[in-house]
Amino acid sequence: MTWRDNTLAHDESDAIPTGWHEVPVQKLIVKHVCGPSPDCDERPIQTEQEWGVLKTTAIVWKGWNESAHKTLPREYWGLEHLQVQQGDVLITKAGPRDRVAVVVHVTSKPRRIIVSGKMIALRPRPDAVVPQVLCGVLGLRRIQDYIHGRTTGMAESQVNFANGVVLDANVRVPVEIAEQSRIAEILDTLDAAIRETEAVVAKLRQVKAGLLHDLLTRGLDEHGQLRDPARHPDQFQDSPLGRIPKEWDVKTLNDIALLQRGKFTPRPRNDPRYFVGGTLPFAQTGDIAAANGEFLLKASQSLNANGAAVSKLFPAYTVAITIAANIGDTAIFGIPMYLTDSVVGAVVHEPNDARFLSMVLKRKKKALQAIAPQSAQANINLEILRPLLIAAPQPEEQSAIADCYFSLLSRIASEELTLSKLHCLKRGLAHDLLTGRVRVKLEPQP
Repeated sequence: MTWRDNTLAHDESDAIPTGWHEVPVQKLIVKHVCGPSPDCDERPIQTEQEWGVLKTTAIVWKGWNESAHKTLPREYWGLEHLQVQQGDVLITKAGPRDRVAVVVHVTSKPRRIIVSGKMIALRPRPDAVVPQVLCGVLGLRRIQDYIHGRTTGMAESQVNFANGVVLDANVRVPVEIAEQSRIAEILDTLDAAIRETEAVVAKLRQVKAGLLHDLLTRGLDEHGQLRDPARHPDQFQDSPLGRIPKEWDVKTLNDIALLQRGKFTPRPRNDPRYFVGGTLPFAQTGDIAAANGEFLLKASQSLNANGAAVSKLFPAYTVAITIAANIGDTAIFGIPMYLTDSVVGAVVHEPNDARFLSMVLKRKKKALQAIAPQSAQANINLEILRPLLIAAPQPEEQSAIADCYFSLLSRIASEELTLSKLHCLKRGLAHDLLTGRVRVKLEPQP
């Protein structure tokens, strides 16, 4: 169980909950160790003889990462007293400010891996504290502030603290191990749900990349299934873009959409009255990049009536294409928006599907960047975009392809929202349970 408390320090009451006690960390542990930091091979251990040392990236707020280690020189092998064990609590103690005092609980059973000099390992006393609880209370804002207030260093990019800072820190924990175990059980259940949801999101993202390629090269047959070029080569034809389904045509981007460049980019020399304080959404290149070929529903800037008079409004379902800076970024407007002059708006001719066009252009980003003149300020123009070749199915199939892909995007967004809610729930519940603000109910003893 790993987390970071983002609440204010004074949110933790000064009163010690009934049945809890405040004790220094050193009274809750069997031992603490720090290891060496020698020059190592930048690879994980590969044989049954080699030993490794942890990198600080093994200790992140997201959780324990056993794979983040490197191979020690032979003379450091066999340092069993420094070996990390399941149940240890690890804390980073040297590095940039935001990487110091990060805490994790070791959930796996690492073999032949030791701690480095940039971290401290705490081995909890089984009769005094549950590892998950010790890890959790060390992540509380009060303890984090205590540790960070005692670091040393000439710059925020490299600070550190002595072992005694953690060992002398007074933490509050339930006296009864049963209560601690119940807290750990609740938080472990949340952790399990988070891991499961993260795995679902990761799998769906992998599917997304492959599905985009398949949909735009094989398309969907009349039954809504991907065509199979290996089993049915007769369903495909040669084209200037390679093998494509027979039902598809090769068209230019100009055949599919009306291309127009946006107008007006606010700069310091412009009169700020043109855009400051307005309500009309004004999309910038950064907005397009952030959308990553998907729907854009909100712009980072806005125009007032004066700004609108020197800009251009594009309707909903316009496909925006950046032609400068990061060339080839795309987005679909979910609402009408004004565009900067470094973006082209492609308004598709009906009955073509704007979502399908966005999918195609997303895969052509590298090609567009390669076409751009290689200069300090690379850019492309309408003369480059208009003749761009596109393998285009009939509009009905375009919509079927877009429905398939965007339904997957919707599912990913739904799972990501669930994941965000689980993280929020964990932060709030962890804070309440680990400060005693909310008490767990224990089963009566027989």
